[in-house]
Amino acid sequence: MAENRNNENEPAVNEYGEKIAPKTDKKEGSAPSENRRYNSYSNGKRPYTQRRPMLPPRGVSPESFDRQQSPQISRTAPQEGSQGENRSYEQRRPYKNYNNGGKPYYNNNNNNRSYNNRSYDNRSYDRQYSKPYRSSEQSADKPAPDTSVFEKTSFERSYEKSYPRNNYRDESRYQSSGRYQRRSYNPPAAPAENVPEVSAQEDFGCYHSNHRAVKRTPLKIIPLGGLNEIGKNMTVFECGNDMFIVDCGLAFPDSDMPGVDLVIPDFSYVEQNISKVRGIVITHGHEDHIGSLAYLLKKCSIPVYATRLTIGLIEGKLKEHNLMGQAKLNVVTPRQTVKMGCMAVEFIRVNHSIPDAVGLAIHTPAGIVIHTGDFKVDFTPIEGGIIDLARFGELGNRGVLALMSDSTNAERAGHTASERTVGESFEKLFAKAEGKRIIIATFASNIHRIQQIINKAVSSDRKVAVFGRSMLNVISTAMELGYLTVPEGVIIDLETMNKYPPEKIVLITTGSQGEPMSALTRMAMNEHRSVTITPMDYIIISANPIPGNEKYVTRVVNELLKAGAEVIYESMYDVHVSGHACQEEIKLIMSLTRPRFFIPVHGEYKHLKKSAALAYAMGIPESNVIIGSIGDVIETDGVSIGVTGKVQAGRVLVDGLGVGDVGSIVLRDRKHLAEDGLIVVVATIESESGTILAGPDILSRGFVYVRENEEMMEAARDILRKTLESCLSGGVRDWNSIKSGLRDSLSDYIYMKTKRNPMILPIIEEI
Repeated sequence: MAENRNNENEPAVNEYGEKIAPKTDKKEGSAPSENRRYNSYSNGKRPYTQRRPMLPPRGVSPESFDRQQSPQISRTAPQEGSQGENRSYEQRRPYKNYNNGGKPYYNNNNNNRSYNNRSYDNRSYDRQYSKPYRSSEQSADKPAPDTSVFEKTSFERSYEKSYPRNNYRDESRYQSSGRYQRRSYNPPAAPAENVPEVSAQEDFGCYHSNHRAVKRTPLKIIPLGGLNEIGKNMTVFECGNDMFIVDCGLAFPDSDMPGVDLVIPDFSYVEQNISKVRGIVITHGHEDHIGSLAYLLKKCSIPVYATRLTIGLIEGKLKEHNLMGQAKLNVVTPRQTVKMGCMAVEFIRVNHSIPDAVGLAIHTPAGIVIHTGDFKVDFTPIEGGIIDLARFGELGNRGVLALMSDSTNAERAGHTASERTVGESFEKLFAKAEGKRIIIATFASNIHRIQQIINKAVSSDRKVAVFGRSMLNVISTAMELGYLTVPEGVIIDLETMNKYPPEKIVLITTGSQGEPMSALTRMAMNEHRSVTITPMDYIIISANPIPGNEKYVTRVVNELLKAGAEVIYESMYDVHVSGHACQEEIKLIMSLTRPRFFIPVHGEYKHLKKSAALAYAMGIPESNVIIGSIGDVIETDGVSIGVTGKVQAGRVLVDGLGVGDVGSIVLRDRKHLAEDGLIVVVATIESESGTILAGPDILSRGFVYVRENEEMMEAARDILRKTLESCLSGGVRDWNSIKSGLRDSLSDYIYMKTKRNPMILPIIEEI
């Protein structure tokens, strides 16, 4: 390019007659001139607020170049109505936010942090931040996956599509807290009337529930059994027009229920709302959870959901009642979810003294309710996996409305021992019992313990014989379903037991609670037709007495010792471990689930009270803990909880084939008869004249021995005769009035003589 200069004062022009900018002298270390153009994105220096116009490139005239450039370019405020090339520089390309410490500018209107209104997760930038760099494997429009979001169940996904969201993004409930949470997302607050205010006093330290406190469709929790008692567990969950039942167990009669065989819950509320019932969910196969199911299915046809072993034990119950043809039994597995109308039940594996035990995560419109069932934490179980603590933790991160926890062992500190400790004790005891017959009494449903007994019998070259109807049923069912592994030829029949020497035999029997008709009790009383206790017997009672059964167990132990046998019982060795969680395990479940509300279940009042104290210690406020009673309607809307009503509930007594025909009046009469005996007064009267033809005679049962008290009995007859003549002479013909007069006069005389109140039954025959 040739340069033409007219003189030093005239600007230089090129060969086309266009002006050429004068060259500036560059000196090392000299300050830049005012006309110098700075590119802040290339040298890292902050640009001037007022930028000089750019010089035209080669071949472009200054006039045409000036028309292409905006005469005023503002870095802070674009011209009103500017579009296209007239946009400000910062609107056309990203820049550093110098007011934010040099960090990239964030667009807070989006859920993700953005750069120039575009997601930049997992992207890198050059030093000048001139262009966002994208990996070739990642699409520009597709953001990186968020690994902090838990996978939702199919019920939760379908529920979110159908349930209104109350104008806030509920998906944030499923995001984990911490550094990986999306910090730019600030959901709008729920209406003030729906969110309870939390004062400074309610900052409970380590306790924090993830449950979102928003009013929703109310949920009713109605216990029909299992509170303030041991056994008879049954709970109804009701929401809208849907309800389902958790467990349906029985209890064994107390000493104040003479003649009663079983105690079952009152099903009146379920029968009144049978159109709402969607199913029955069973947590495990113990009698206090499945024992009354047959009595309910006789009245109502309801589908039953339980694990495989539990269904097998239920089938045995239904066969006894001839209900197999009409029962709807469904096998479920852990982590499976079953829809119950507007609710859903998710099954979670737990450890217990019987295989296939599960806890429940109940997904309701009001929130998630966790029902632990009977559980403990056993990291070395005999069969199956350990308790699914990970799932409890996931649910706790999502937000748990209420926790219903097993409280049976809430009074015991520490942790429940593993079932494997019993196997180690059996190994030592089998070695001590060398040369003797071994008899072991345990719970029929404790398949884990039976498996360990069989393993030790095989290793010591002994045969196994089984006594007790319930024990035989459970073992046969467990072997059929594969939950009990028994080598061929190890279990022998009772008829062939006598063919083996006593030191080669192990007897597994029922009667660990001293039940009067159990096999071990009949052996102790020398009433068993096949087994006689001798000094060559080594007896192990592998169970702790249930509260109230201590005296029965003591009586059996005394009789066995009198027969010369060596007896291992209670805490002499580690021959029994509980299947229920102790205090530290209950705390562990609380800390994982972080419930808003806590409802202790399964236990007497002292157990429930102690479990509630553990919740207080964990930081749950006292107002959020409910100790209920049978029949209470515990209602929650996701914000508050309380007892809002009462339904018909209680106990129904089973005596033989009669269900419910033994009530309070019958029990009162039975106790009266048992305590004081019976006196029957018989008299015959002529109807026309009112003359006494025979009697009154006295028959006594359970009162006194008549032959030794003839004088008192004769005086009683004289009193009855005078009372009867007085009534007849006065023209009284109302038999009820006559009977009442006879009863009162005889009762006063007998109490004066003996201080007893026998039952008096007058019988008057009219001719």
